[in-house]
Amino acid sequence: MASSHDADTEGITRRKSLATIAGAGALALAGCTQSTGDGGEGGDGSLSGPINIAGSSTVFPLMSAIAEDFSEQHPDVDPDISSTGSGGGFSNYFCVGETDFNNASRQIQEEEEQLCADNGVEYIELIAATDALTVVVNPEADWIDSLTVEELATIWESDAVETWDEVRDEFPNEEINRFGAADTSGTYDYFIENVMGERGHTSDYQATEQDNSIAQGVMGSEYAIGYFGFAYYYQNPDQLKALGIDDGNGPVKPSLDTASSGEYSPLSRSLYTYPSIESLGEEHIAEFARYFVRQTTNEDLVAGDVGYVPVTEETQEEQMEILEDAIEQAQG
Repeated sequence: MASSHDADTEGITRRKSLATIAGAGALALAGCTQSTGDGGEGGDGSLSGPINIAGSSTVFPLMSAIAEDFSEQHPDVDPDISSTGSGGGFSNYFCVGETDFNNASRQIQEEEEQLCADNGVEYIELIAATDALTVVVNPEADWIDSLTVEELATIWESDAVETWDEVRDEFPNEEINRFGAADTSGTYDYFIENVMGERGHTSDYQATEQDNSIAQGVMGSEYAIGYFGFAYYYQNPDQLKALGIDDGNGPVKPSLDTASSGEYSPLSRSLYTYPSIESLGEEHIAEFARYFVRQTTNEDLVAGDVGYVPVTEETQEEQMEILEDAIEQAQG
């Protein structure tokens, strides 16, 4: 798999564009692009209407890139994408019928399923990509290259250590500055489940739904640490230092290859989007969902431009069957 340094000029241009928009609260794509004139793959050029999407900040750059391409082919379709966090998107928008899709960096939870059911919102789950949840420090921190899962937990647990030398004796006696996901984030939920467990999550950190804010915070302090989706490190490889994570078999650095193989444990994870079945009754939304699933195997876009691992052809076929069944249910 190609590294970020192998990307062509077009890919680099898009990555810069994504880096700029990644921390924005919302992205409205209508009118930003020109039609290719051919209607695009699977389209007839006549599609029009709004698409409201909320949820995960981790999925945000991937959904934005796909929506941008779709809008070039269908300029009368108006996707509006908000970065609200997985949980914030489910509870405040999707499960109360306000959005057509919810992006998520973890699977929908039982209480969210119940909220959707209470409001008559039916949905399907689509796998978007694989992510390497990345732990970053300041590039000036030449005294650290990796952490064990246990050391990572001591930094982020409810009763967290306060200085770096409490994590490891040879680390400096300097206060730890933490930047991380807010508690409405699927990344926050995943981090607790796979790193801390019963130990909880410290409240002594700067929490945000905007992953670029985490990146900027870590860039600004030699003794900072943060975590977010791999795409945000991928956009800033020279301004952040990704740590190797030792799950018992030695430190493994996050990368597309180690995420794909599962070697980057326990922080490799699937990313999702959840379309509303009712919304799939509208042709422009159904066609966008089809386009999204088709793009999940697009290595140039998913890996080269955004920084996630594409799904396999087999997974894509399974996802398309699920989607077509839902569209038939909605439009039948």
